[in-house]
Amino acid sequence: MSTAAPVFDPWSPEFVANPYPAYAALRATGRAHWFEPSRQWLVPHYEDVSALLRDRRLGRTYLHRFTHEEFGRTAPPPEHEPFTTLNGNGLLDLEAPDHTRIRRLVSKAFTPRTVERLAPTVQRLADELVGELLADGGGDLIAKVAEPLPVAVIAEMLGIPLADRHLLRPWSADIVGMFELNPTEETARRAVQASLDFSAYLRGLIAERRTEPGEDLISALIAAHDEADRLSEQEMISTCVLLLNAGHEATVNTTGNGWWALFRNPGQLEALRAAPDALLPSAVEELMRYDTPLQMFERWVLDDIEIGGTVIPRGSEVALLFGSANRDPARFDQPDELRLARPDNPHVTFGAGIHFCLGAPLARIELAASFGSLLRRAPGLQLLSEPEWSPGYVIRGLKSLPVTL
Repeated sequence: MSTAAPVFDPWSPEFVANPYPAYAALRATGRAHWFEPSRQWLVPHYEDVSALLRDRRLGRTYLHRFTHEEFGRTAPPPEHEPFTTLNGNGLLDLEAPDHTRIRRLVSKAFTPRTVERLAPTVQRLADELVGELLADGGGDLIAKVAEPLPVAVIAEMLGIPLADRHLLRPWSADIVGMFELNPTEETARRAVQASLDFSAYLRGLIAERRTEPGEDLISALIAAHDEADRLSEQEMISTCVLLLNAGHEATVNTTGNGWWALFRNPGQLEALRAAPDALLPSAVEELMRYDTPLQMFERWVLDDIEIGGTVIPRGSEVALLFGSANRDPARFDQPDELRLARPDNPHVTFGAGIHFCLGAPLARIELAASFGSLLRRAPGLQLLSEPEWSPGYVIRGLKSLPVTL
């Protein structure tokens, strides 16, 4: 057993701004590190992270096999119930057989063809947002382009009326606060309230779509069935919330973190501007690897596992460090360098195994659309002042990114 290097401090603004030296120290000193403040095993190496994402001895939940008591864990407080129910019925926090059934049904409404059909809409929305940024002569790239684009796309997919779309981002921000390490009671209170409000809103929308189905994803989820299986109303609500939360948080932060990386690597930005069509597909993958939007993915140990000679017993929680895995020199050549043309780039940003991100194709379309539009229409885009990082570590991104034309 080894103790986590003291430089690993996810509540420190300095660490959040640049966690990569701490990751290098963790990789150099072992394969599994006990981190007492969050009572988790930190796993920093690419090979281990990649293997454990596919290992069925780990799970996002343990309730399909054990009670809280049997697993040596305390049940969530009763006052958190609205959040617990909403989160616990989403794909990301389920295991087989429920995960298998729900993913199969949701996949029917979320096919590659469906996503591909969205490409022109995504491009139109990206161009409109970039047009507004140009008309204003610059501004905050996060607030004006990075945030509104994926929210608008998911809202369009779900068929949420334009007048209601302003509600989505605040609800999402409050709910995902619970995914940070050791969230405060105030964070929990806000997440519970957002869970209640968002669920009530979606319940009303689902009722409308049952009476008058449309071409949207909610109507498709209502219609999706397989032999005797259908999605329950709670599963539909949890799926919609997950699609919004997972479907925009990562895209927002990849956009902001990505442009910040480009501004710090002017040679790479110049190469991208010179040949955007040729370089953009590999650039999007490299920007996701280089400054990963989801730094940590947690799993429960359902049966004892061994990592590098350390036995991690059933009932433990492991924290797979995506940001560290994506900078592991054992897998990536010169990992701390931004190389937009990197040919071999099996990053773990979208996860792997049964929980591989269902929305990965859509995220790639959104990122290509917004980066492409900015590269073509704002060739002189430059940073106005150094940005500040948001306090969150697990979902890591900038508060704002001020730019000028």
